[in-house]
Amino acid sequence: MLNDLLKEYHLILASGSPRRHEFFKMLGLNFEIRLKPVEEIYPNELTKSEITDYLAQLKAQSLRNDLKPKDILVTSDTIVWHNNKAIGKPKNEQDAFNMIMGLSNDTHLVISSVTFTTIQQQITINTTTKVTFTALTEEEVWYYVNTFKPLDKAGAYGIQEWIGAVAISKVEGSYNNVVGLPTHLLYKTLKRIVDGK
Repeated sequence: MLNDLLKEYHLILASGSPRRHEFFKMLGLNFEIRLKPVEEIYPNELTKSEITDYLAQLKAQSLRNDLKPKDILVTSDTIVWHNNKAIGKPKNEQDAFNMIMGLSNDTHLVISSVTFTTIQQQITINTTTKVTFTALTEEEVWYYVNTFKPLDKAGAYGIQEWIGAVAISKVEGSYNNVVGLPTHLLYKTLKRIVDGK
């Protein structure tokens, strides 16, 4: 359905995330993957969605000059916010273990921003999902880290994996946001761009 509306446009997803690729396919979208490495550094004074807004826009900067009139570039960033600080992707297995143990028996926020860039305009949207973990043992966390290797995930976990089934007791907000992309906002914003609103 959305693909029909976008038939005159060329959709570009600047993300290497398999989860984001799957969401685009699930929505029936034709898209090109275009990647350009970006150093994800943000000013220290930023917090919560200010961080993800900044990084999603930063990822668009390096590709913006290459856009053609009917291109829509989509960039995104996700962080986990816990104990008043941002948690990104783990550096190694020990880091992943420490991150998950920190989230155990507590509630954290998963914050995502998506930036839509065309030659004419740039729109950034964001959303926050509240996720509650039950208490996990060290043995359970090591089992998850060693089996699922969650080094490419913010907060070192994938809600759609084993840990989501056994340890997440409550999700308030968009589930898909925690997986990697707030698809309801992606859909709504693409429609808005096509409608010229």
